[in-house]
Amino acid sequence: MQPGSSIMPGKVNPVMPEVVNQVGFLVIGLDLTVTLAASAGQLQLNVMEPVITFALFTSIATMENAVDSLRVHCIDGITANAERSRDMVLNSLGIVTVLKPSLGYKQCAEIAREGYETGKSLHDIVVKERKLLTQEKWDEVFSFENLISPKFEQ
Repeated sequence: MQPGSSIMPGKVNPVMPEVVNQVGFLVIGLDLTVTLAASAGQLQLNVMEPVITFALFTSIATMENAVDSLRVHCIDGITANAERSRDMVLNSLGIVTVLKPSLGYKQCAEIAREGYETGKSLHDIVVKERKLLTQEKWDEVFSFENLISPKFEQ
């Protein structure tokens, strides 16, 4: 929401998420008010009901406004960069676990270590260098459908 920073040009400050955090802190404080006021009641009559009611309704209204503002000013309109997301997933060493059923734990651990130490992608190590999988098999294993619902074939 708020562009600019005195030390980081181009930064956009996360004002709306920060507002929701602040409201969360307020609600925690109001919850403590409810807890203490509820514990102050005696003989099935709690003279603290007005502050309990005030704290509860203030919490609900404030959180409702904060969440609605977050949705309108921050969440609506967000879209995923599918290509960049795919690149990030496929360049992560964590995806080596998908290869474990076919290559085994030990070999996957070696591949992950090599990737970590050299900065090479798993794809380069597995397909291009070691030729443990064909490109077609790699594409099948790392297809979107298989990543969200893996088929563990040997």
